[in-house]
Formats: sequence, C-alpha cells, structure tokens
Amino acid sequence: MQRTRRRATVAALAGLCLVAVPVACGEAPGAHAPVGTSGGPLRIGVLLPDNTSRFYHFDKPMIEKRIHQLCRECRVETVSAQHEVATQQEQMDAMITKEVNVLILDAVDTKSLREPVESAHRAGIRIVAYDRLVEGPISGYVSFDGAQVGRLQGEALLTALGARAHGDRIVMMNGAATDPNSAWFKRGALSVLQGRVRIAKSYNTAGWRPESANSNMAAAISALGPQQIDGVYSANDGLAAGIIAALKAAKISPLPPITGQDAELPAIQRLVSGEQYMTVQKPFAPEADTAATMAVALARGRSLGGIATHRVNSPTTRGIPAVLLTPVAVTVHDIKDTVVKDGMYTVAQICTPKYAAACAKAGLTT
Repeated sequence: MQRTRRRATVAALAGLCLVAVPVACGEAPGAHAPVGTSGGPLRIGVLLPDNTSRFYHFDKPMIEKRIHQLCRECRVETVSAQHEVATQQEQMDAMITKEVNVLILDAVDTKSLREPVESAHRAGIRIVAYDRLVEGPISGYVSFDGAQVGRLQGEALLTALGARAHGDRIVMMNGAATDPNSAWFKRGALSVLQGRVRIAKSYNTAGWRPESANSNMAAAISALGPQQIDGVYSANDGLAAGIIAALKAAKISPLPPITGQDAELPAIQRLVSGEQYMTVQKPFAPEADTAATMAVALARGRSLGGIATHRVNSPTTRGIPAVLLTPVAVTVHDIKDTVVKDGMYTVAQICTPKYAAACAKAGLTT
C-alpha cells in the first residue's frame, strides 16, 4: 500500500510550552494528506495507558461509539499499556505494521514515545494526542486546561484552610515527572498557593502510582511531624488514596484537607465521608467526542481547522491544533449538580450502605 508521506517541521524548544493561544486554527503539518487505505476501510487505533483508570472505563467506550457514529466504515482497535512504556511502544509498532490510518494516543510517557510517534508519522499515520501532549510530530491534541485544573485545586485548598491559611504548611504531591500535564497542574496550583502557604515538602510521584504517593507522604510525615501538615495538594484522586492511607497509618485525625482530580467514584465517596476535600471533574464526553471527531477528519484527509480552537507547542512541535476543555471543581456540596447531573454516577452508586449515613448528612439521599 502506498501512503503519502510528509515530514513535519520539528522546532526544538527550550522547554515544554503548554500555554494555549486562542487563534483561528489552521492545520497540523500534513493535515491534508490523504491517509485512507485504497479500497479498504479506514482504521483507527486507540492506545490507552491502563485499563483501571477513567480513561478505560469512561473515555474508551465514548471514543469508540463516537467514531462509529461519524464513520460507519471505520474499524477501531483499542489496546491498553498497563502503565508500561515498553508495552505501549510495542503496541505502537504493531499499529504501524497493521497500517492503521490514525492513532489516538494517551501516552504512558510522553518523551519515551517520541521515536514510535516519529515512525508512525513516516508511515503516513496521523496522531491525535489524548489528554497528554506527547512529543514528536502529532496532528492534533485534545485535553483540559491544565493550568485551570491546578488553580481550582489551589483555590479549594485555600478555602478549606480558611482565614488561617497564611503561612500554613502544605505538602505537594505532584504527578509523574514524565507527564507534562503534571508540571501544568503544578504551575496552576502554585499561581494560587505561592505567597499564601508554605510548601513544606514537594514530590513528583513516579508513574502516578498511589503506592508511590503513599511512600512519599509517609516520608513527609516523618520529616515534618504528624501535627505539622495543614493541607495536602494531591494532583489526582489516585494519589489522594495513597496519601490518605499514609495519614491514617500515622493516626492523624482529623485529616487535613486534600485535593484531587478525575472525580473517580472512590474519591466522590471520600468527599461524602469527609476524607477528601475536593476533586476536579473533567467532563469526559466532550474530550472523547473531540478526539473521535479529529481522528475521523484526519483519516479522511481533512484539516482540523473547523474543530480546533487553540494551538499549543510541545518540546518538538509548534502550532499543534488543539482543543482545551474546561474543568469543574467538585466538593461534597456540588456532587448532585456535577457528577450525578452529568450521568457519571447515580446516587445509588455513590451511597452504598457504608456511606448511607454520610450521604444523608450531605443531602444526597434526602
């Protein structure tokens, strides 16, 4: 099969720039290149980082459904990397061998996937970066405004600390250093927290793993003392679970306010029980819908100009057509108007017998 090949212009930048500039969007390098298999169905691969997080349980079925709605002739293949970089690299190679037309890629490690991204580009395969901005020549990007996520988390933490917040000691549990979103969230949070609280300890959490957050939090408690932690900035809900376990193991009560992100069901239940102060809901349906729309457009050789509303820069590529969606802060007081109203969970799913009394107190079952 002959494919049109174009090499993207790669601009090496000093560092990651995720500042999106709202402009009328053009196309990614090579966006008009026809990429369909001659006489055959269009093929779209979806590569996810794991099969345990919201990406697999929420985003995956939404992406697949939307692709089939937009493109009945399209075939979709979805795989999970189980958090392993090497596995995702092998999956990328397999997709290239299968000559898919477009890949929707949620990278385990945005730097380590650069080489297979370049290989896919040379093979004429267009790539839509999903949720994380992978390095290399990609054609489109869809995610949430990471700086706003961090700001929402920081603002909520200050609200929880109250008038006494000035000078309070907090621990920052950031995401993986290999994920550019982690730095994006952190910058947003620090724009709110710096000068208002003391950052007593700050950690990057390897692989976004809750067990690593647990170890880091245990180290912070040991270094600072169990009564010297007024709040915890947790970059997401999985990390919050590990943090809370460490605080409980140290018999810290009451728990300090703890942030989160992704509105996972266990996190919503922790909001109800008072163990976690807030999370950030990132409405998955618009993200999944946009990624599917981008992928189908690229598979048909069309520009993303009518879809993308921003442009972003990665360390390797400038002016990537992007859509950045708006996140929403959720506390116990917002559950009905956010995750329940949007159909993520029902009250029955949240208010299991273990949480029945707390749900009644929060007004969820009354």
